[in-house]
Amino acid sequence: MISIEDAISAVKNNTSPLFEKTTKVVEKANGYILSEDVLSPINMPPFRQSAMDGYALHSHADLVYNLIDEVKAGDEHQPVLKLGEAVRIFTGAAVPDTANAVMMQEKVIVNGSSIEIEHQLNLEHNIRPLGEQVKAGAIALKKGTKLTPAGIGYLTSLGITEVSVFRKPNIAIVTTGNELIEPGQPLTHGKIYESNSKMLQSVLYSLKYYDVSLHKVEDDYSKTVDLLKSVIKKNDLVLITGGISVGDYDYVGKALNEVEVEQVFYKVKQKPGKPLFFGKKGNTSIFALPGNPAAALSCFYAYVYIALQKMMNRESLELQRVQALSTSKFIKRGDRPQFLKAIFNNGKVELLEGQNSSMLQTFALSNALVFVPAEVSEVSIGDELETILLPV
Repeated sequence: MISIEDAISAVKNNTSPLFEKTTKVVEKANGYILSEDVLSPINMPPFRQSAMDGYALHSHADLVYNLIDEVKAGDEHQPVLKLGEAVRIFTGAAVPDTANAVMMQEKVIVNGSSIEIEHQLNLEHNIRPLGEQVKAGAIALKKGTKLTPAGIGYLTSLGITEVSVFRKPNIAIVTTGNELIEPGQPLTHGKIYESNSKMLQSVLYSLKYYDVSLHKVEDDYSKTVDLLKSVIKKNDLVLITGGISVGDYDYVGKALNEVEVEQVFYKVKQKPGKPLFFGKKGNTSIFALPGNPAAALSCFYAYVYIALQKMMNRESLELQRVQALSTSKFIKRGDRPQFLKAIFNNGKVELLEGQNSSMLQTFALSNALVFVPAEVSEVSIGDELETILLPV
């Protein structure tokens, strides 16, 4: 059994970035990492653009201008302004080449075919210059940038339809146990509804990993061996829930040994999630998570999340940790460090009831995990606690 710190280090040191490139259409690239610099094919804006509704002017010494035309956003015509002339213009419209300033409409008095401005303007006032945001041929986004909704919008505004990104991992989720049945079936005596696969699939989807396959196997040694052999060959990451303990019908550990998975560690000094296995075969990482759902999800946030971040070659590997003041009391039993389900809000953290590793109800209300070290046996109100913020 190893410490939490050693387990985290082992995951970091035994997981490799994928570094495989693929092409994605921009609108489906959210959450991906750019594998190449993206060069802008155009100037943005692609023309001198009005920053507001108002009047484009060919400036002269007087405050009165002859109004000769109108330019709306999207208009392609280019009125030619002589000295002392103006055109009505709207936000986002192309400023005529012969105009050199835009006066906002609130500071203009309209008198039929002429206008009077409130004061003189500096040249190019309220005009967004050609290529102000990015110039044609310049780097729009650098290699290594994680694409966000704003990034998708930005690239789309440049007319870019496809980008080269690093491939995300293929992930298999394997659940084991004769007692598990699918929701929707009659719940007979001795059976429980299988929830771990949907829970893990959901957290992966929330982190924008969508290439996820679900598999179920009975408590049968040969079937477990065959399934693990298949999913390890086809995937970059395999998550197994249940069957990793040492009961008579827990076959996962033996099956992993049979298919020649290299064990990096088995069992971590922590609660919940002590019977956690991490290993690898070739370029595939394998986690055998506890069968209890709250323990499985805690281990996901503490270890699997790190492996995913490392596969995507991200700089920040662990979930954010902050110090928060406890609003609760808690007595810790035993000598193992513990992850406690909690609600974090504005610098304070509430430890929830129902910390049992089999209970998901409390986890469903949580937005954080509180880490209580081995040497701490009691938490009091006002204590400063190390708090792990869960992804929203």
